[in-house]
Amino acid sequence: MFKVLQKSVGLASLSLLTFRVYAAPKKDWPRKNSMKIDELSLYSVPEGQPKYMEEPRTQLEESISQLRHHCEPYTSWCQETYSQTKPKMQSLVQWGLGSKIKKLVYPPVFMGLAASIYYPQQAITFVQVSGEKLYDWGLRGYIVVEDLWKENFQKVQGLGACGLHLHD
Repeated sequence: MFKVLQKSVGLASLSLLTFRVYAAPKKDWPRKNSMKIDELSLYSVPEGQPKYMEEPRTQLEESISQLRHHCEPYTSWCQETYSQTKPKMQSLVQWGLGSKIKKLVYPPVFMGLAASIYYPQQAITFVQVSGEKLYDWGLRGYIVVEDLWKENFQKVQGLGACGLHLHD
């Protein structure tokens, strides 16, 4: 083992030595045995200047381009709407991060999540019943708003019709 270690150290120390390599003088350069670069290459070098040619569009690329062109008004509308609603949403989020809201909303939500871990069947039943009640309340609210709108709209039409008869 000592001999192996000694040889590896000797080889490693040889790798640290530096050698100088000198180039041949230019007077001997154009030799008869020298080859041109084109002759060395495995591939032939094209003559002349290369030209960039764009490939024609495929049917898929053309369809996507047309789709983008037709959707552009809608996407610009969405971007405009987003830019208008973003500040409002950010202010709403900041309001939701307020300490009073946190104190009122977060504790019941976290208690409900913790209870749902220990009582999953009861949590599912609670969510189903709550969802049905919320749906009923929403439907009742929609009906009330619809009735109020119809009553007010009919009153406005009735006044307009009466007003036309009075001015005649």
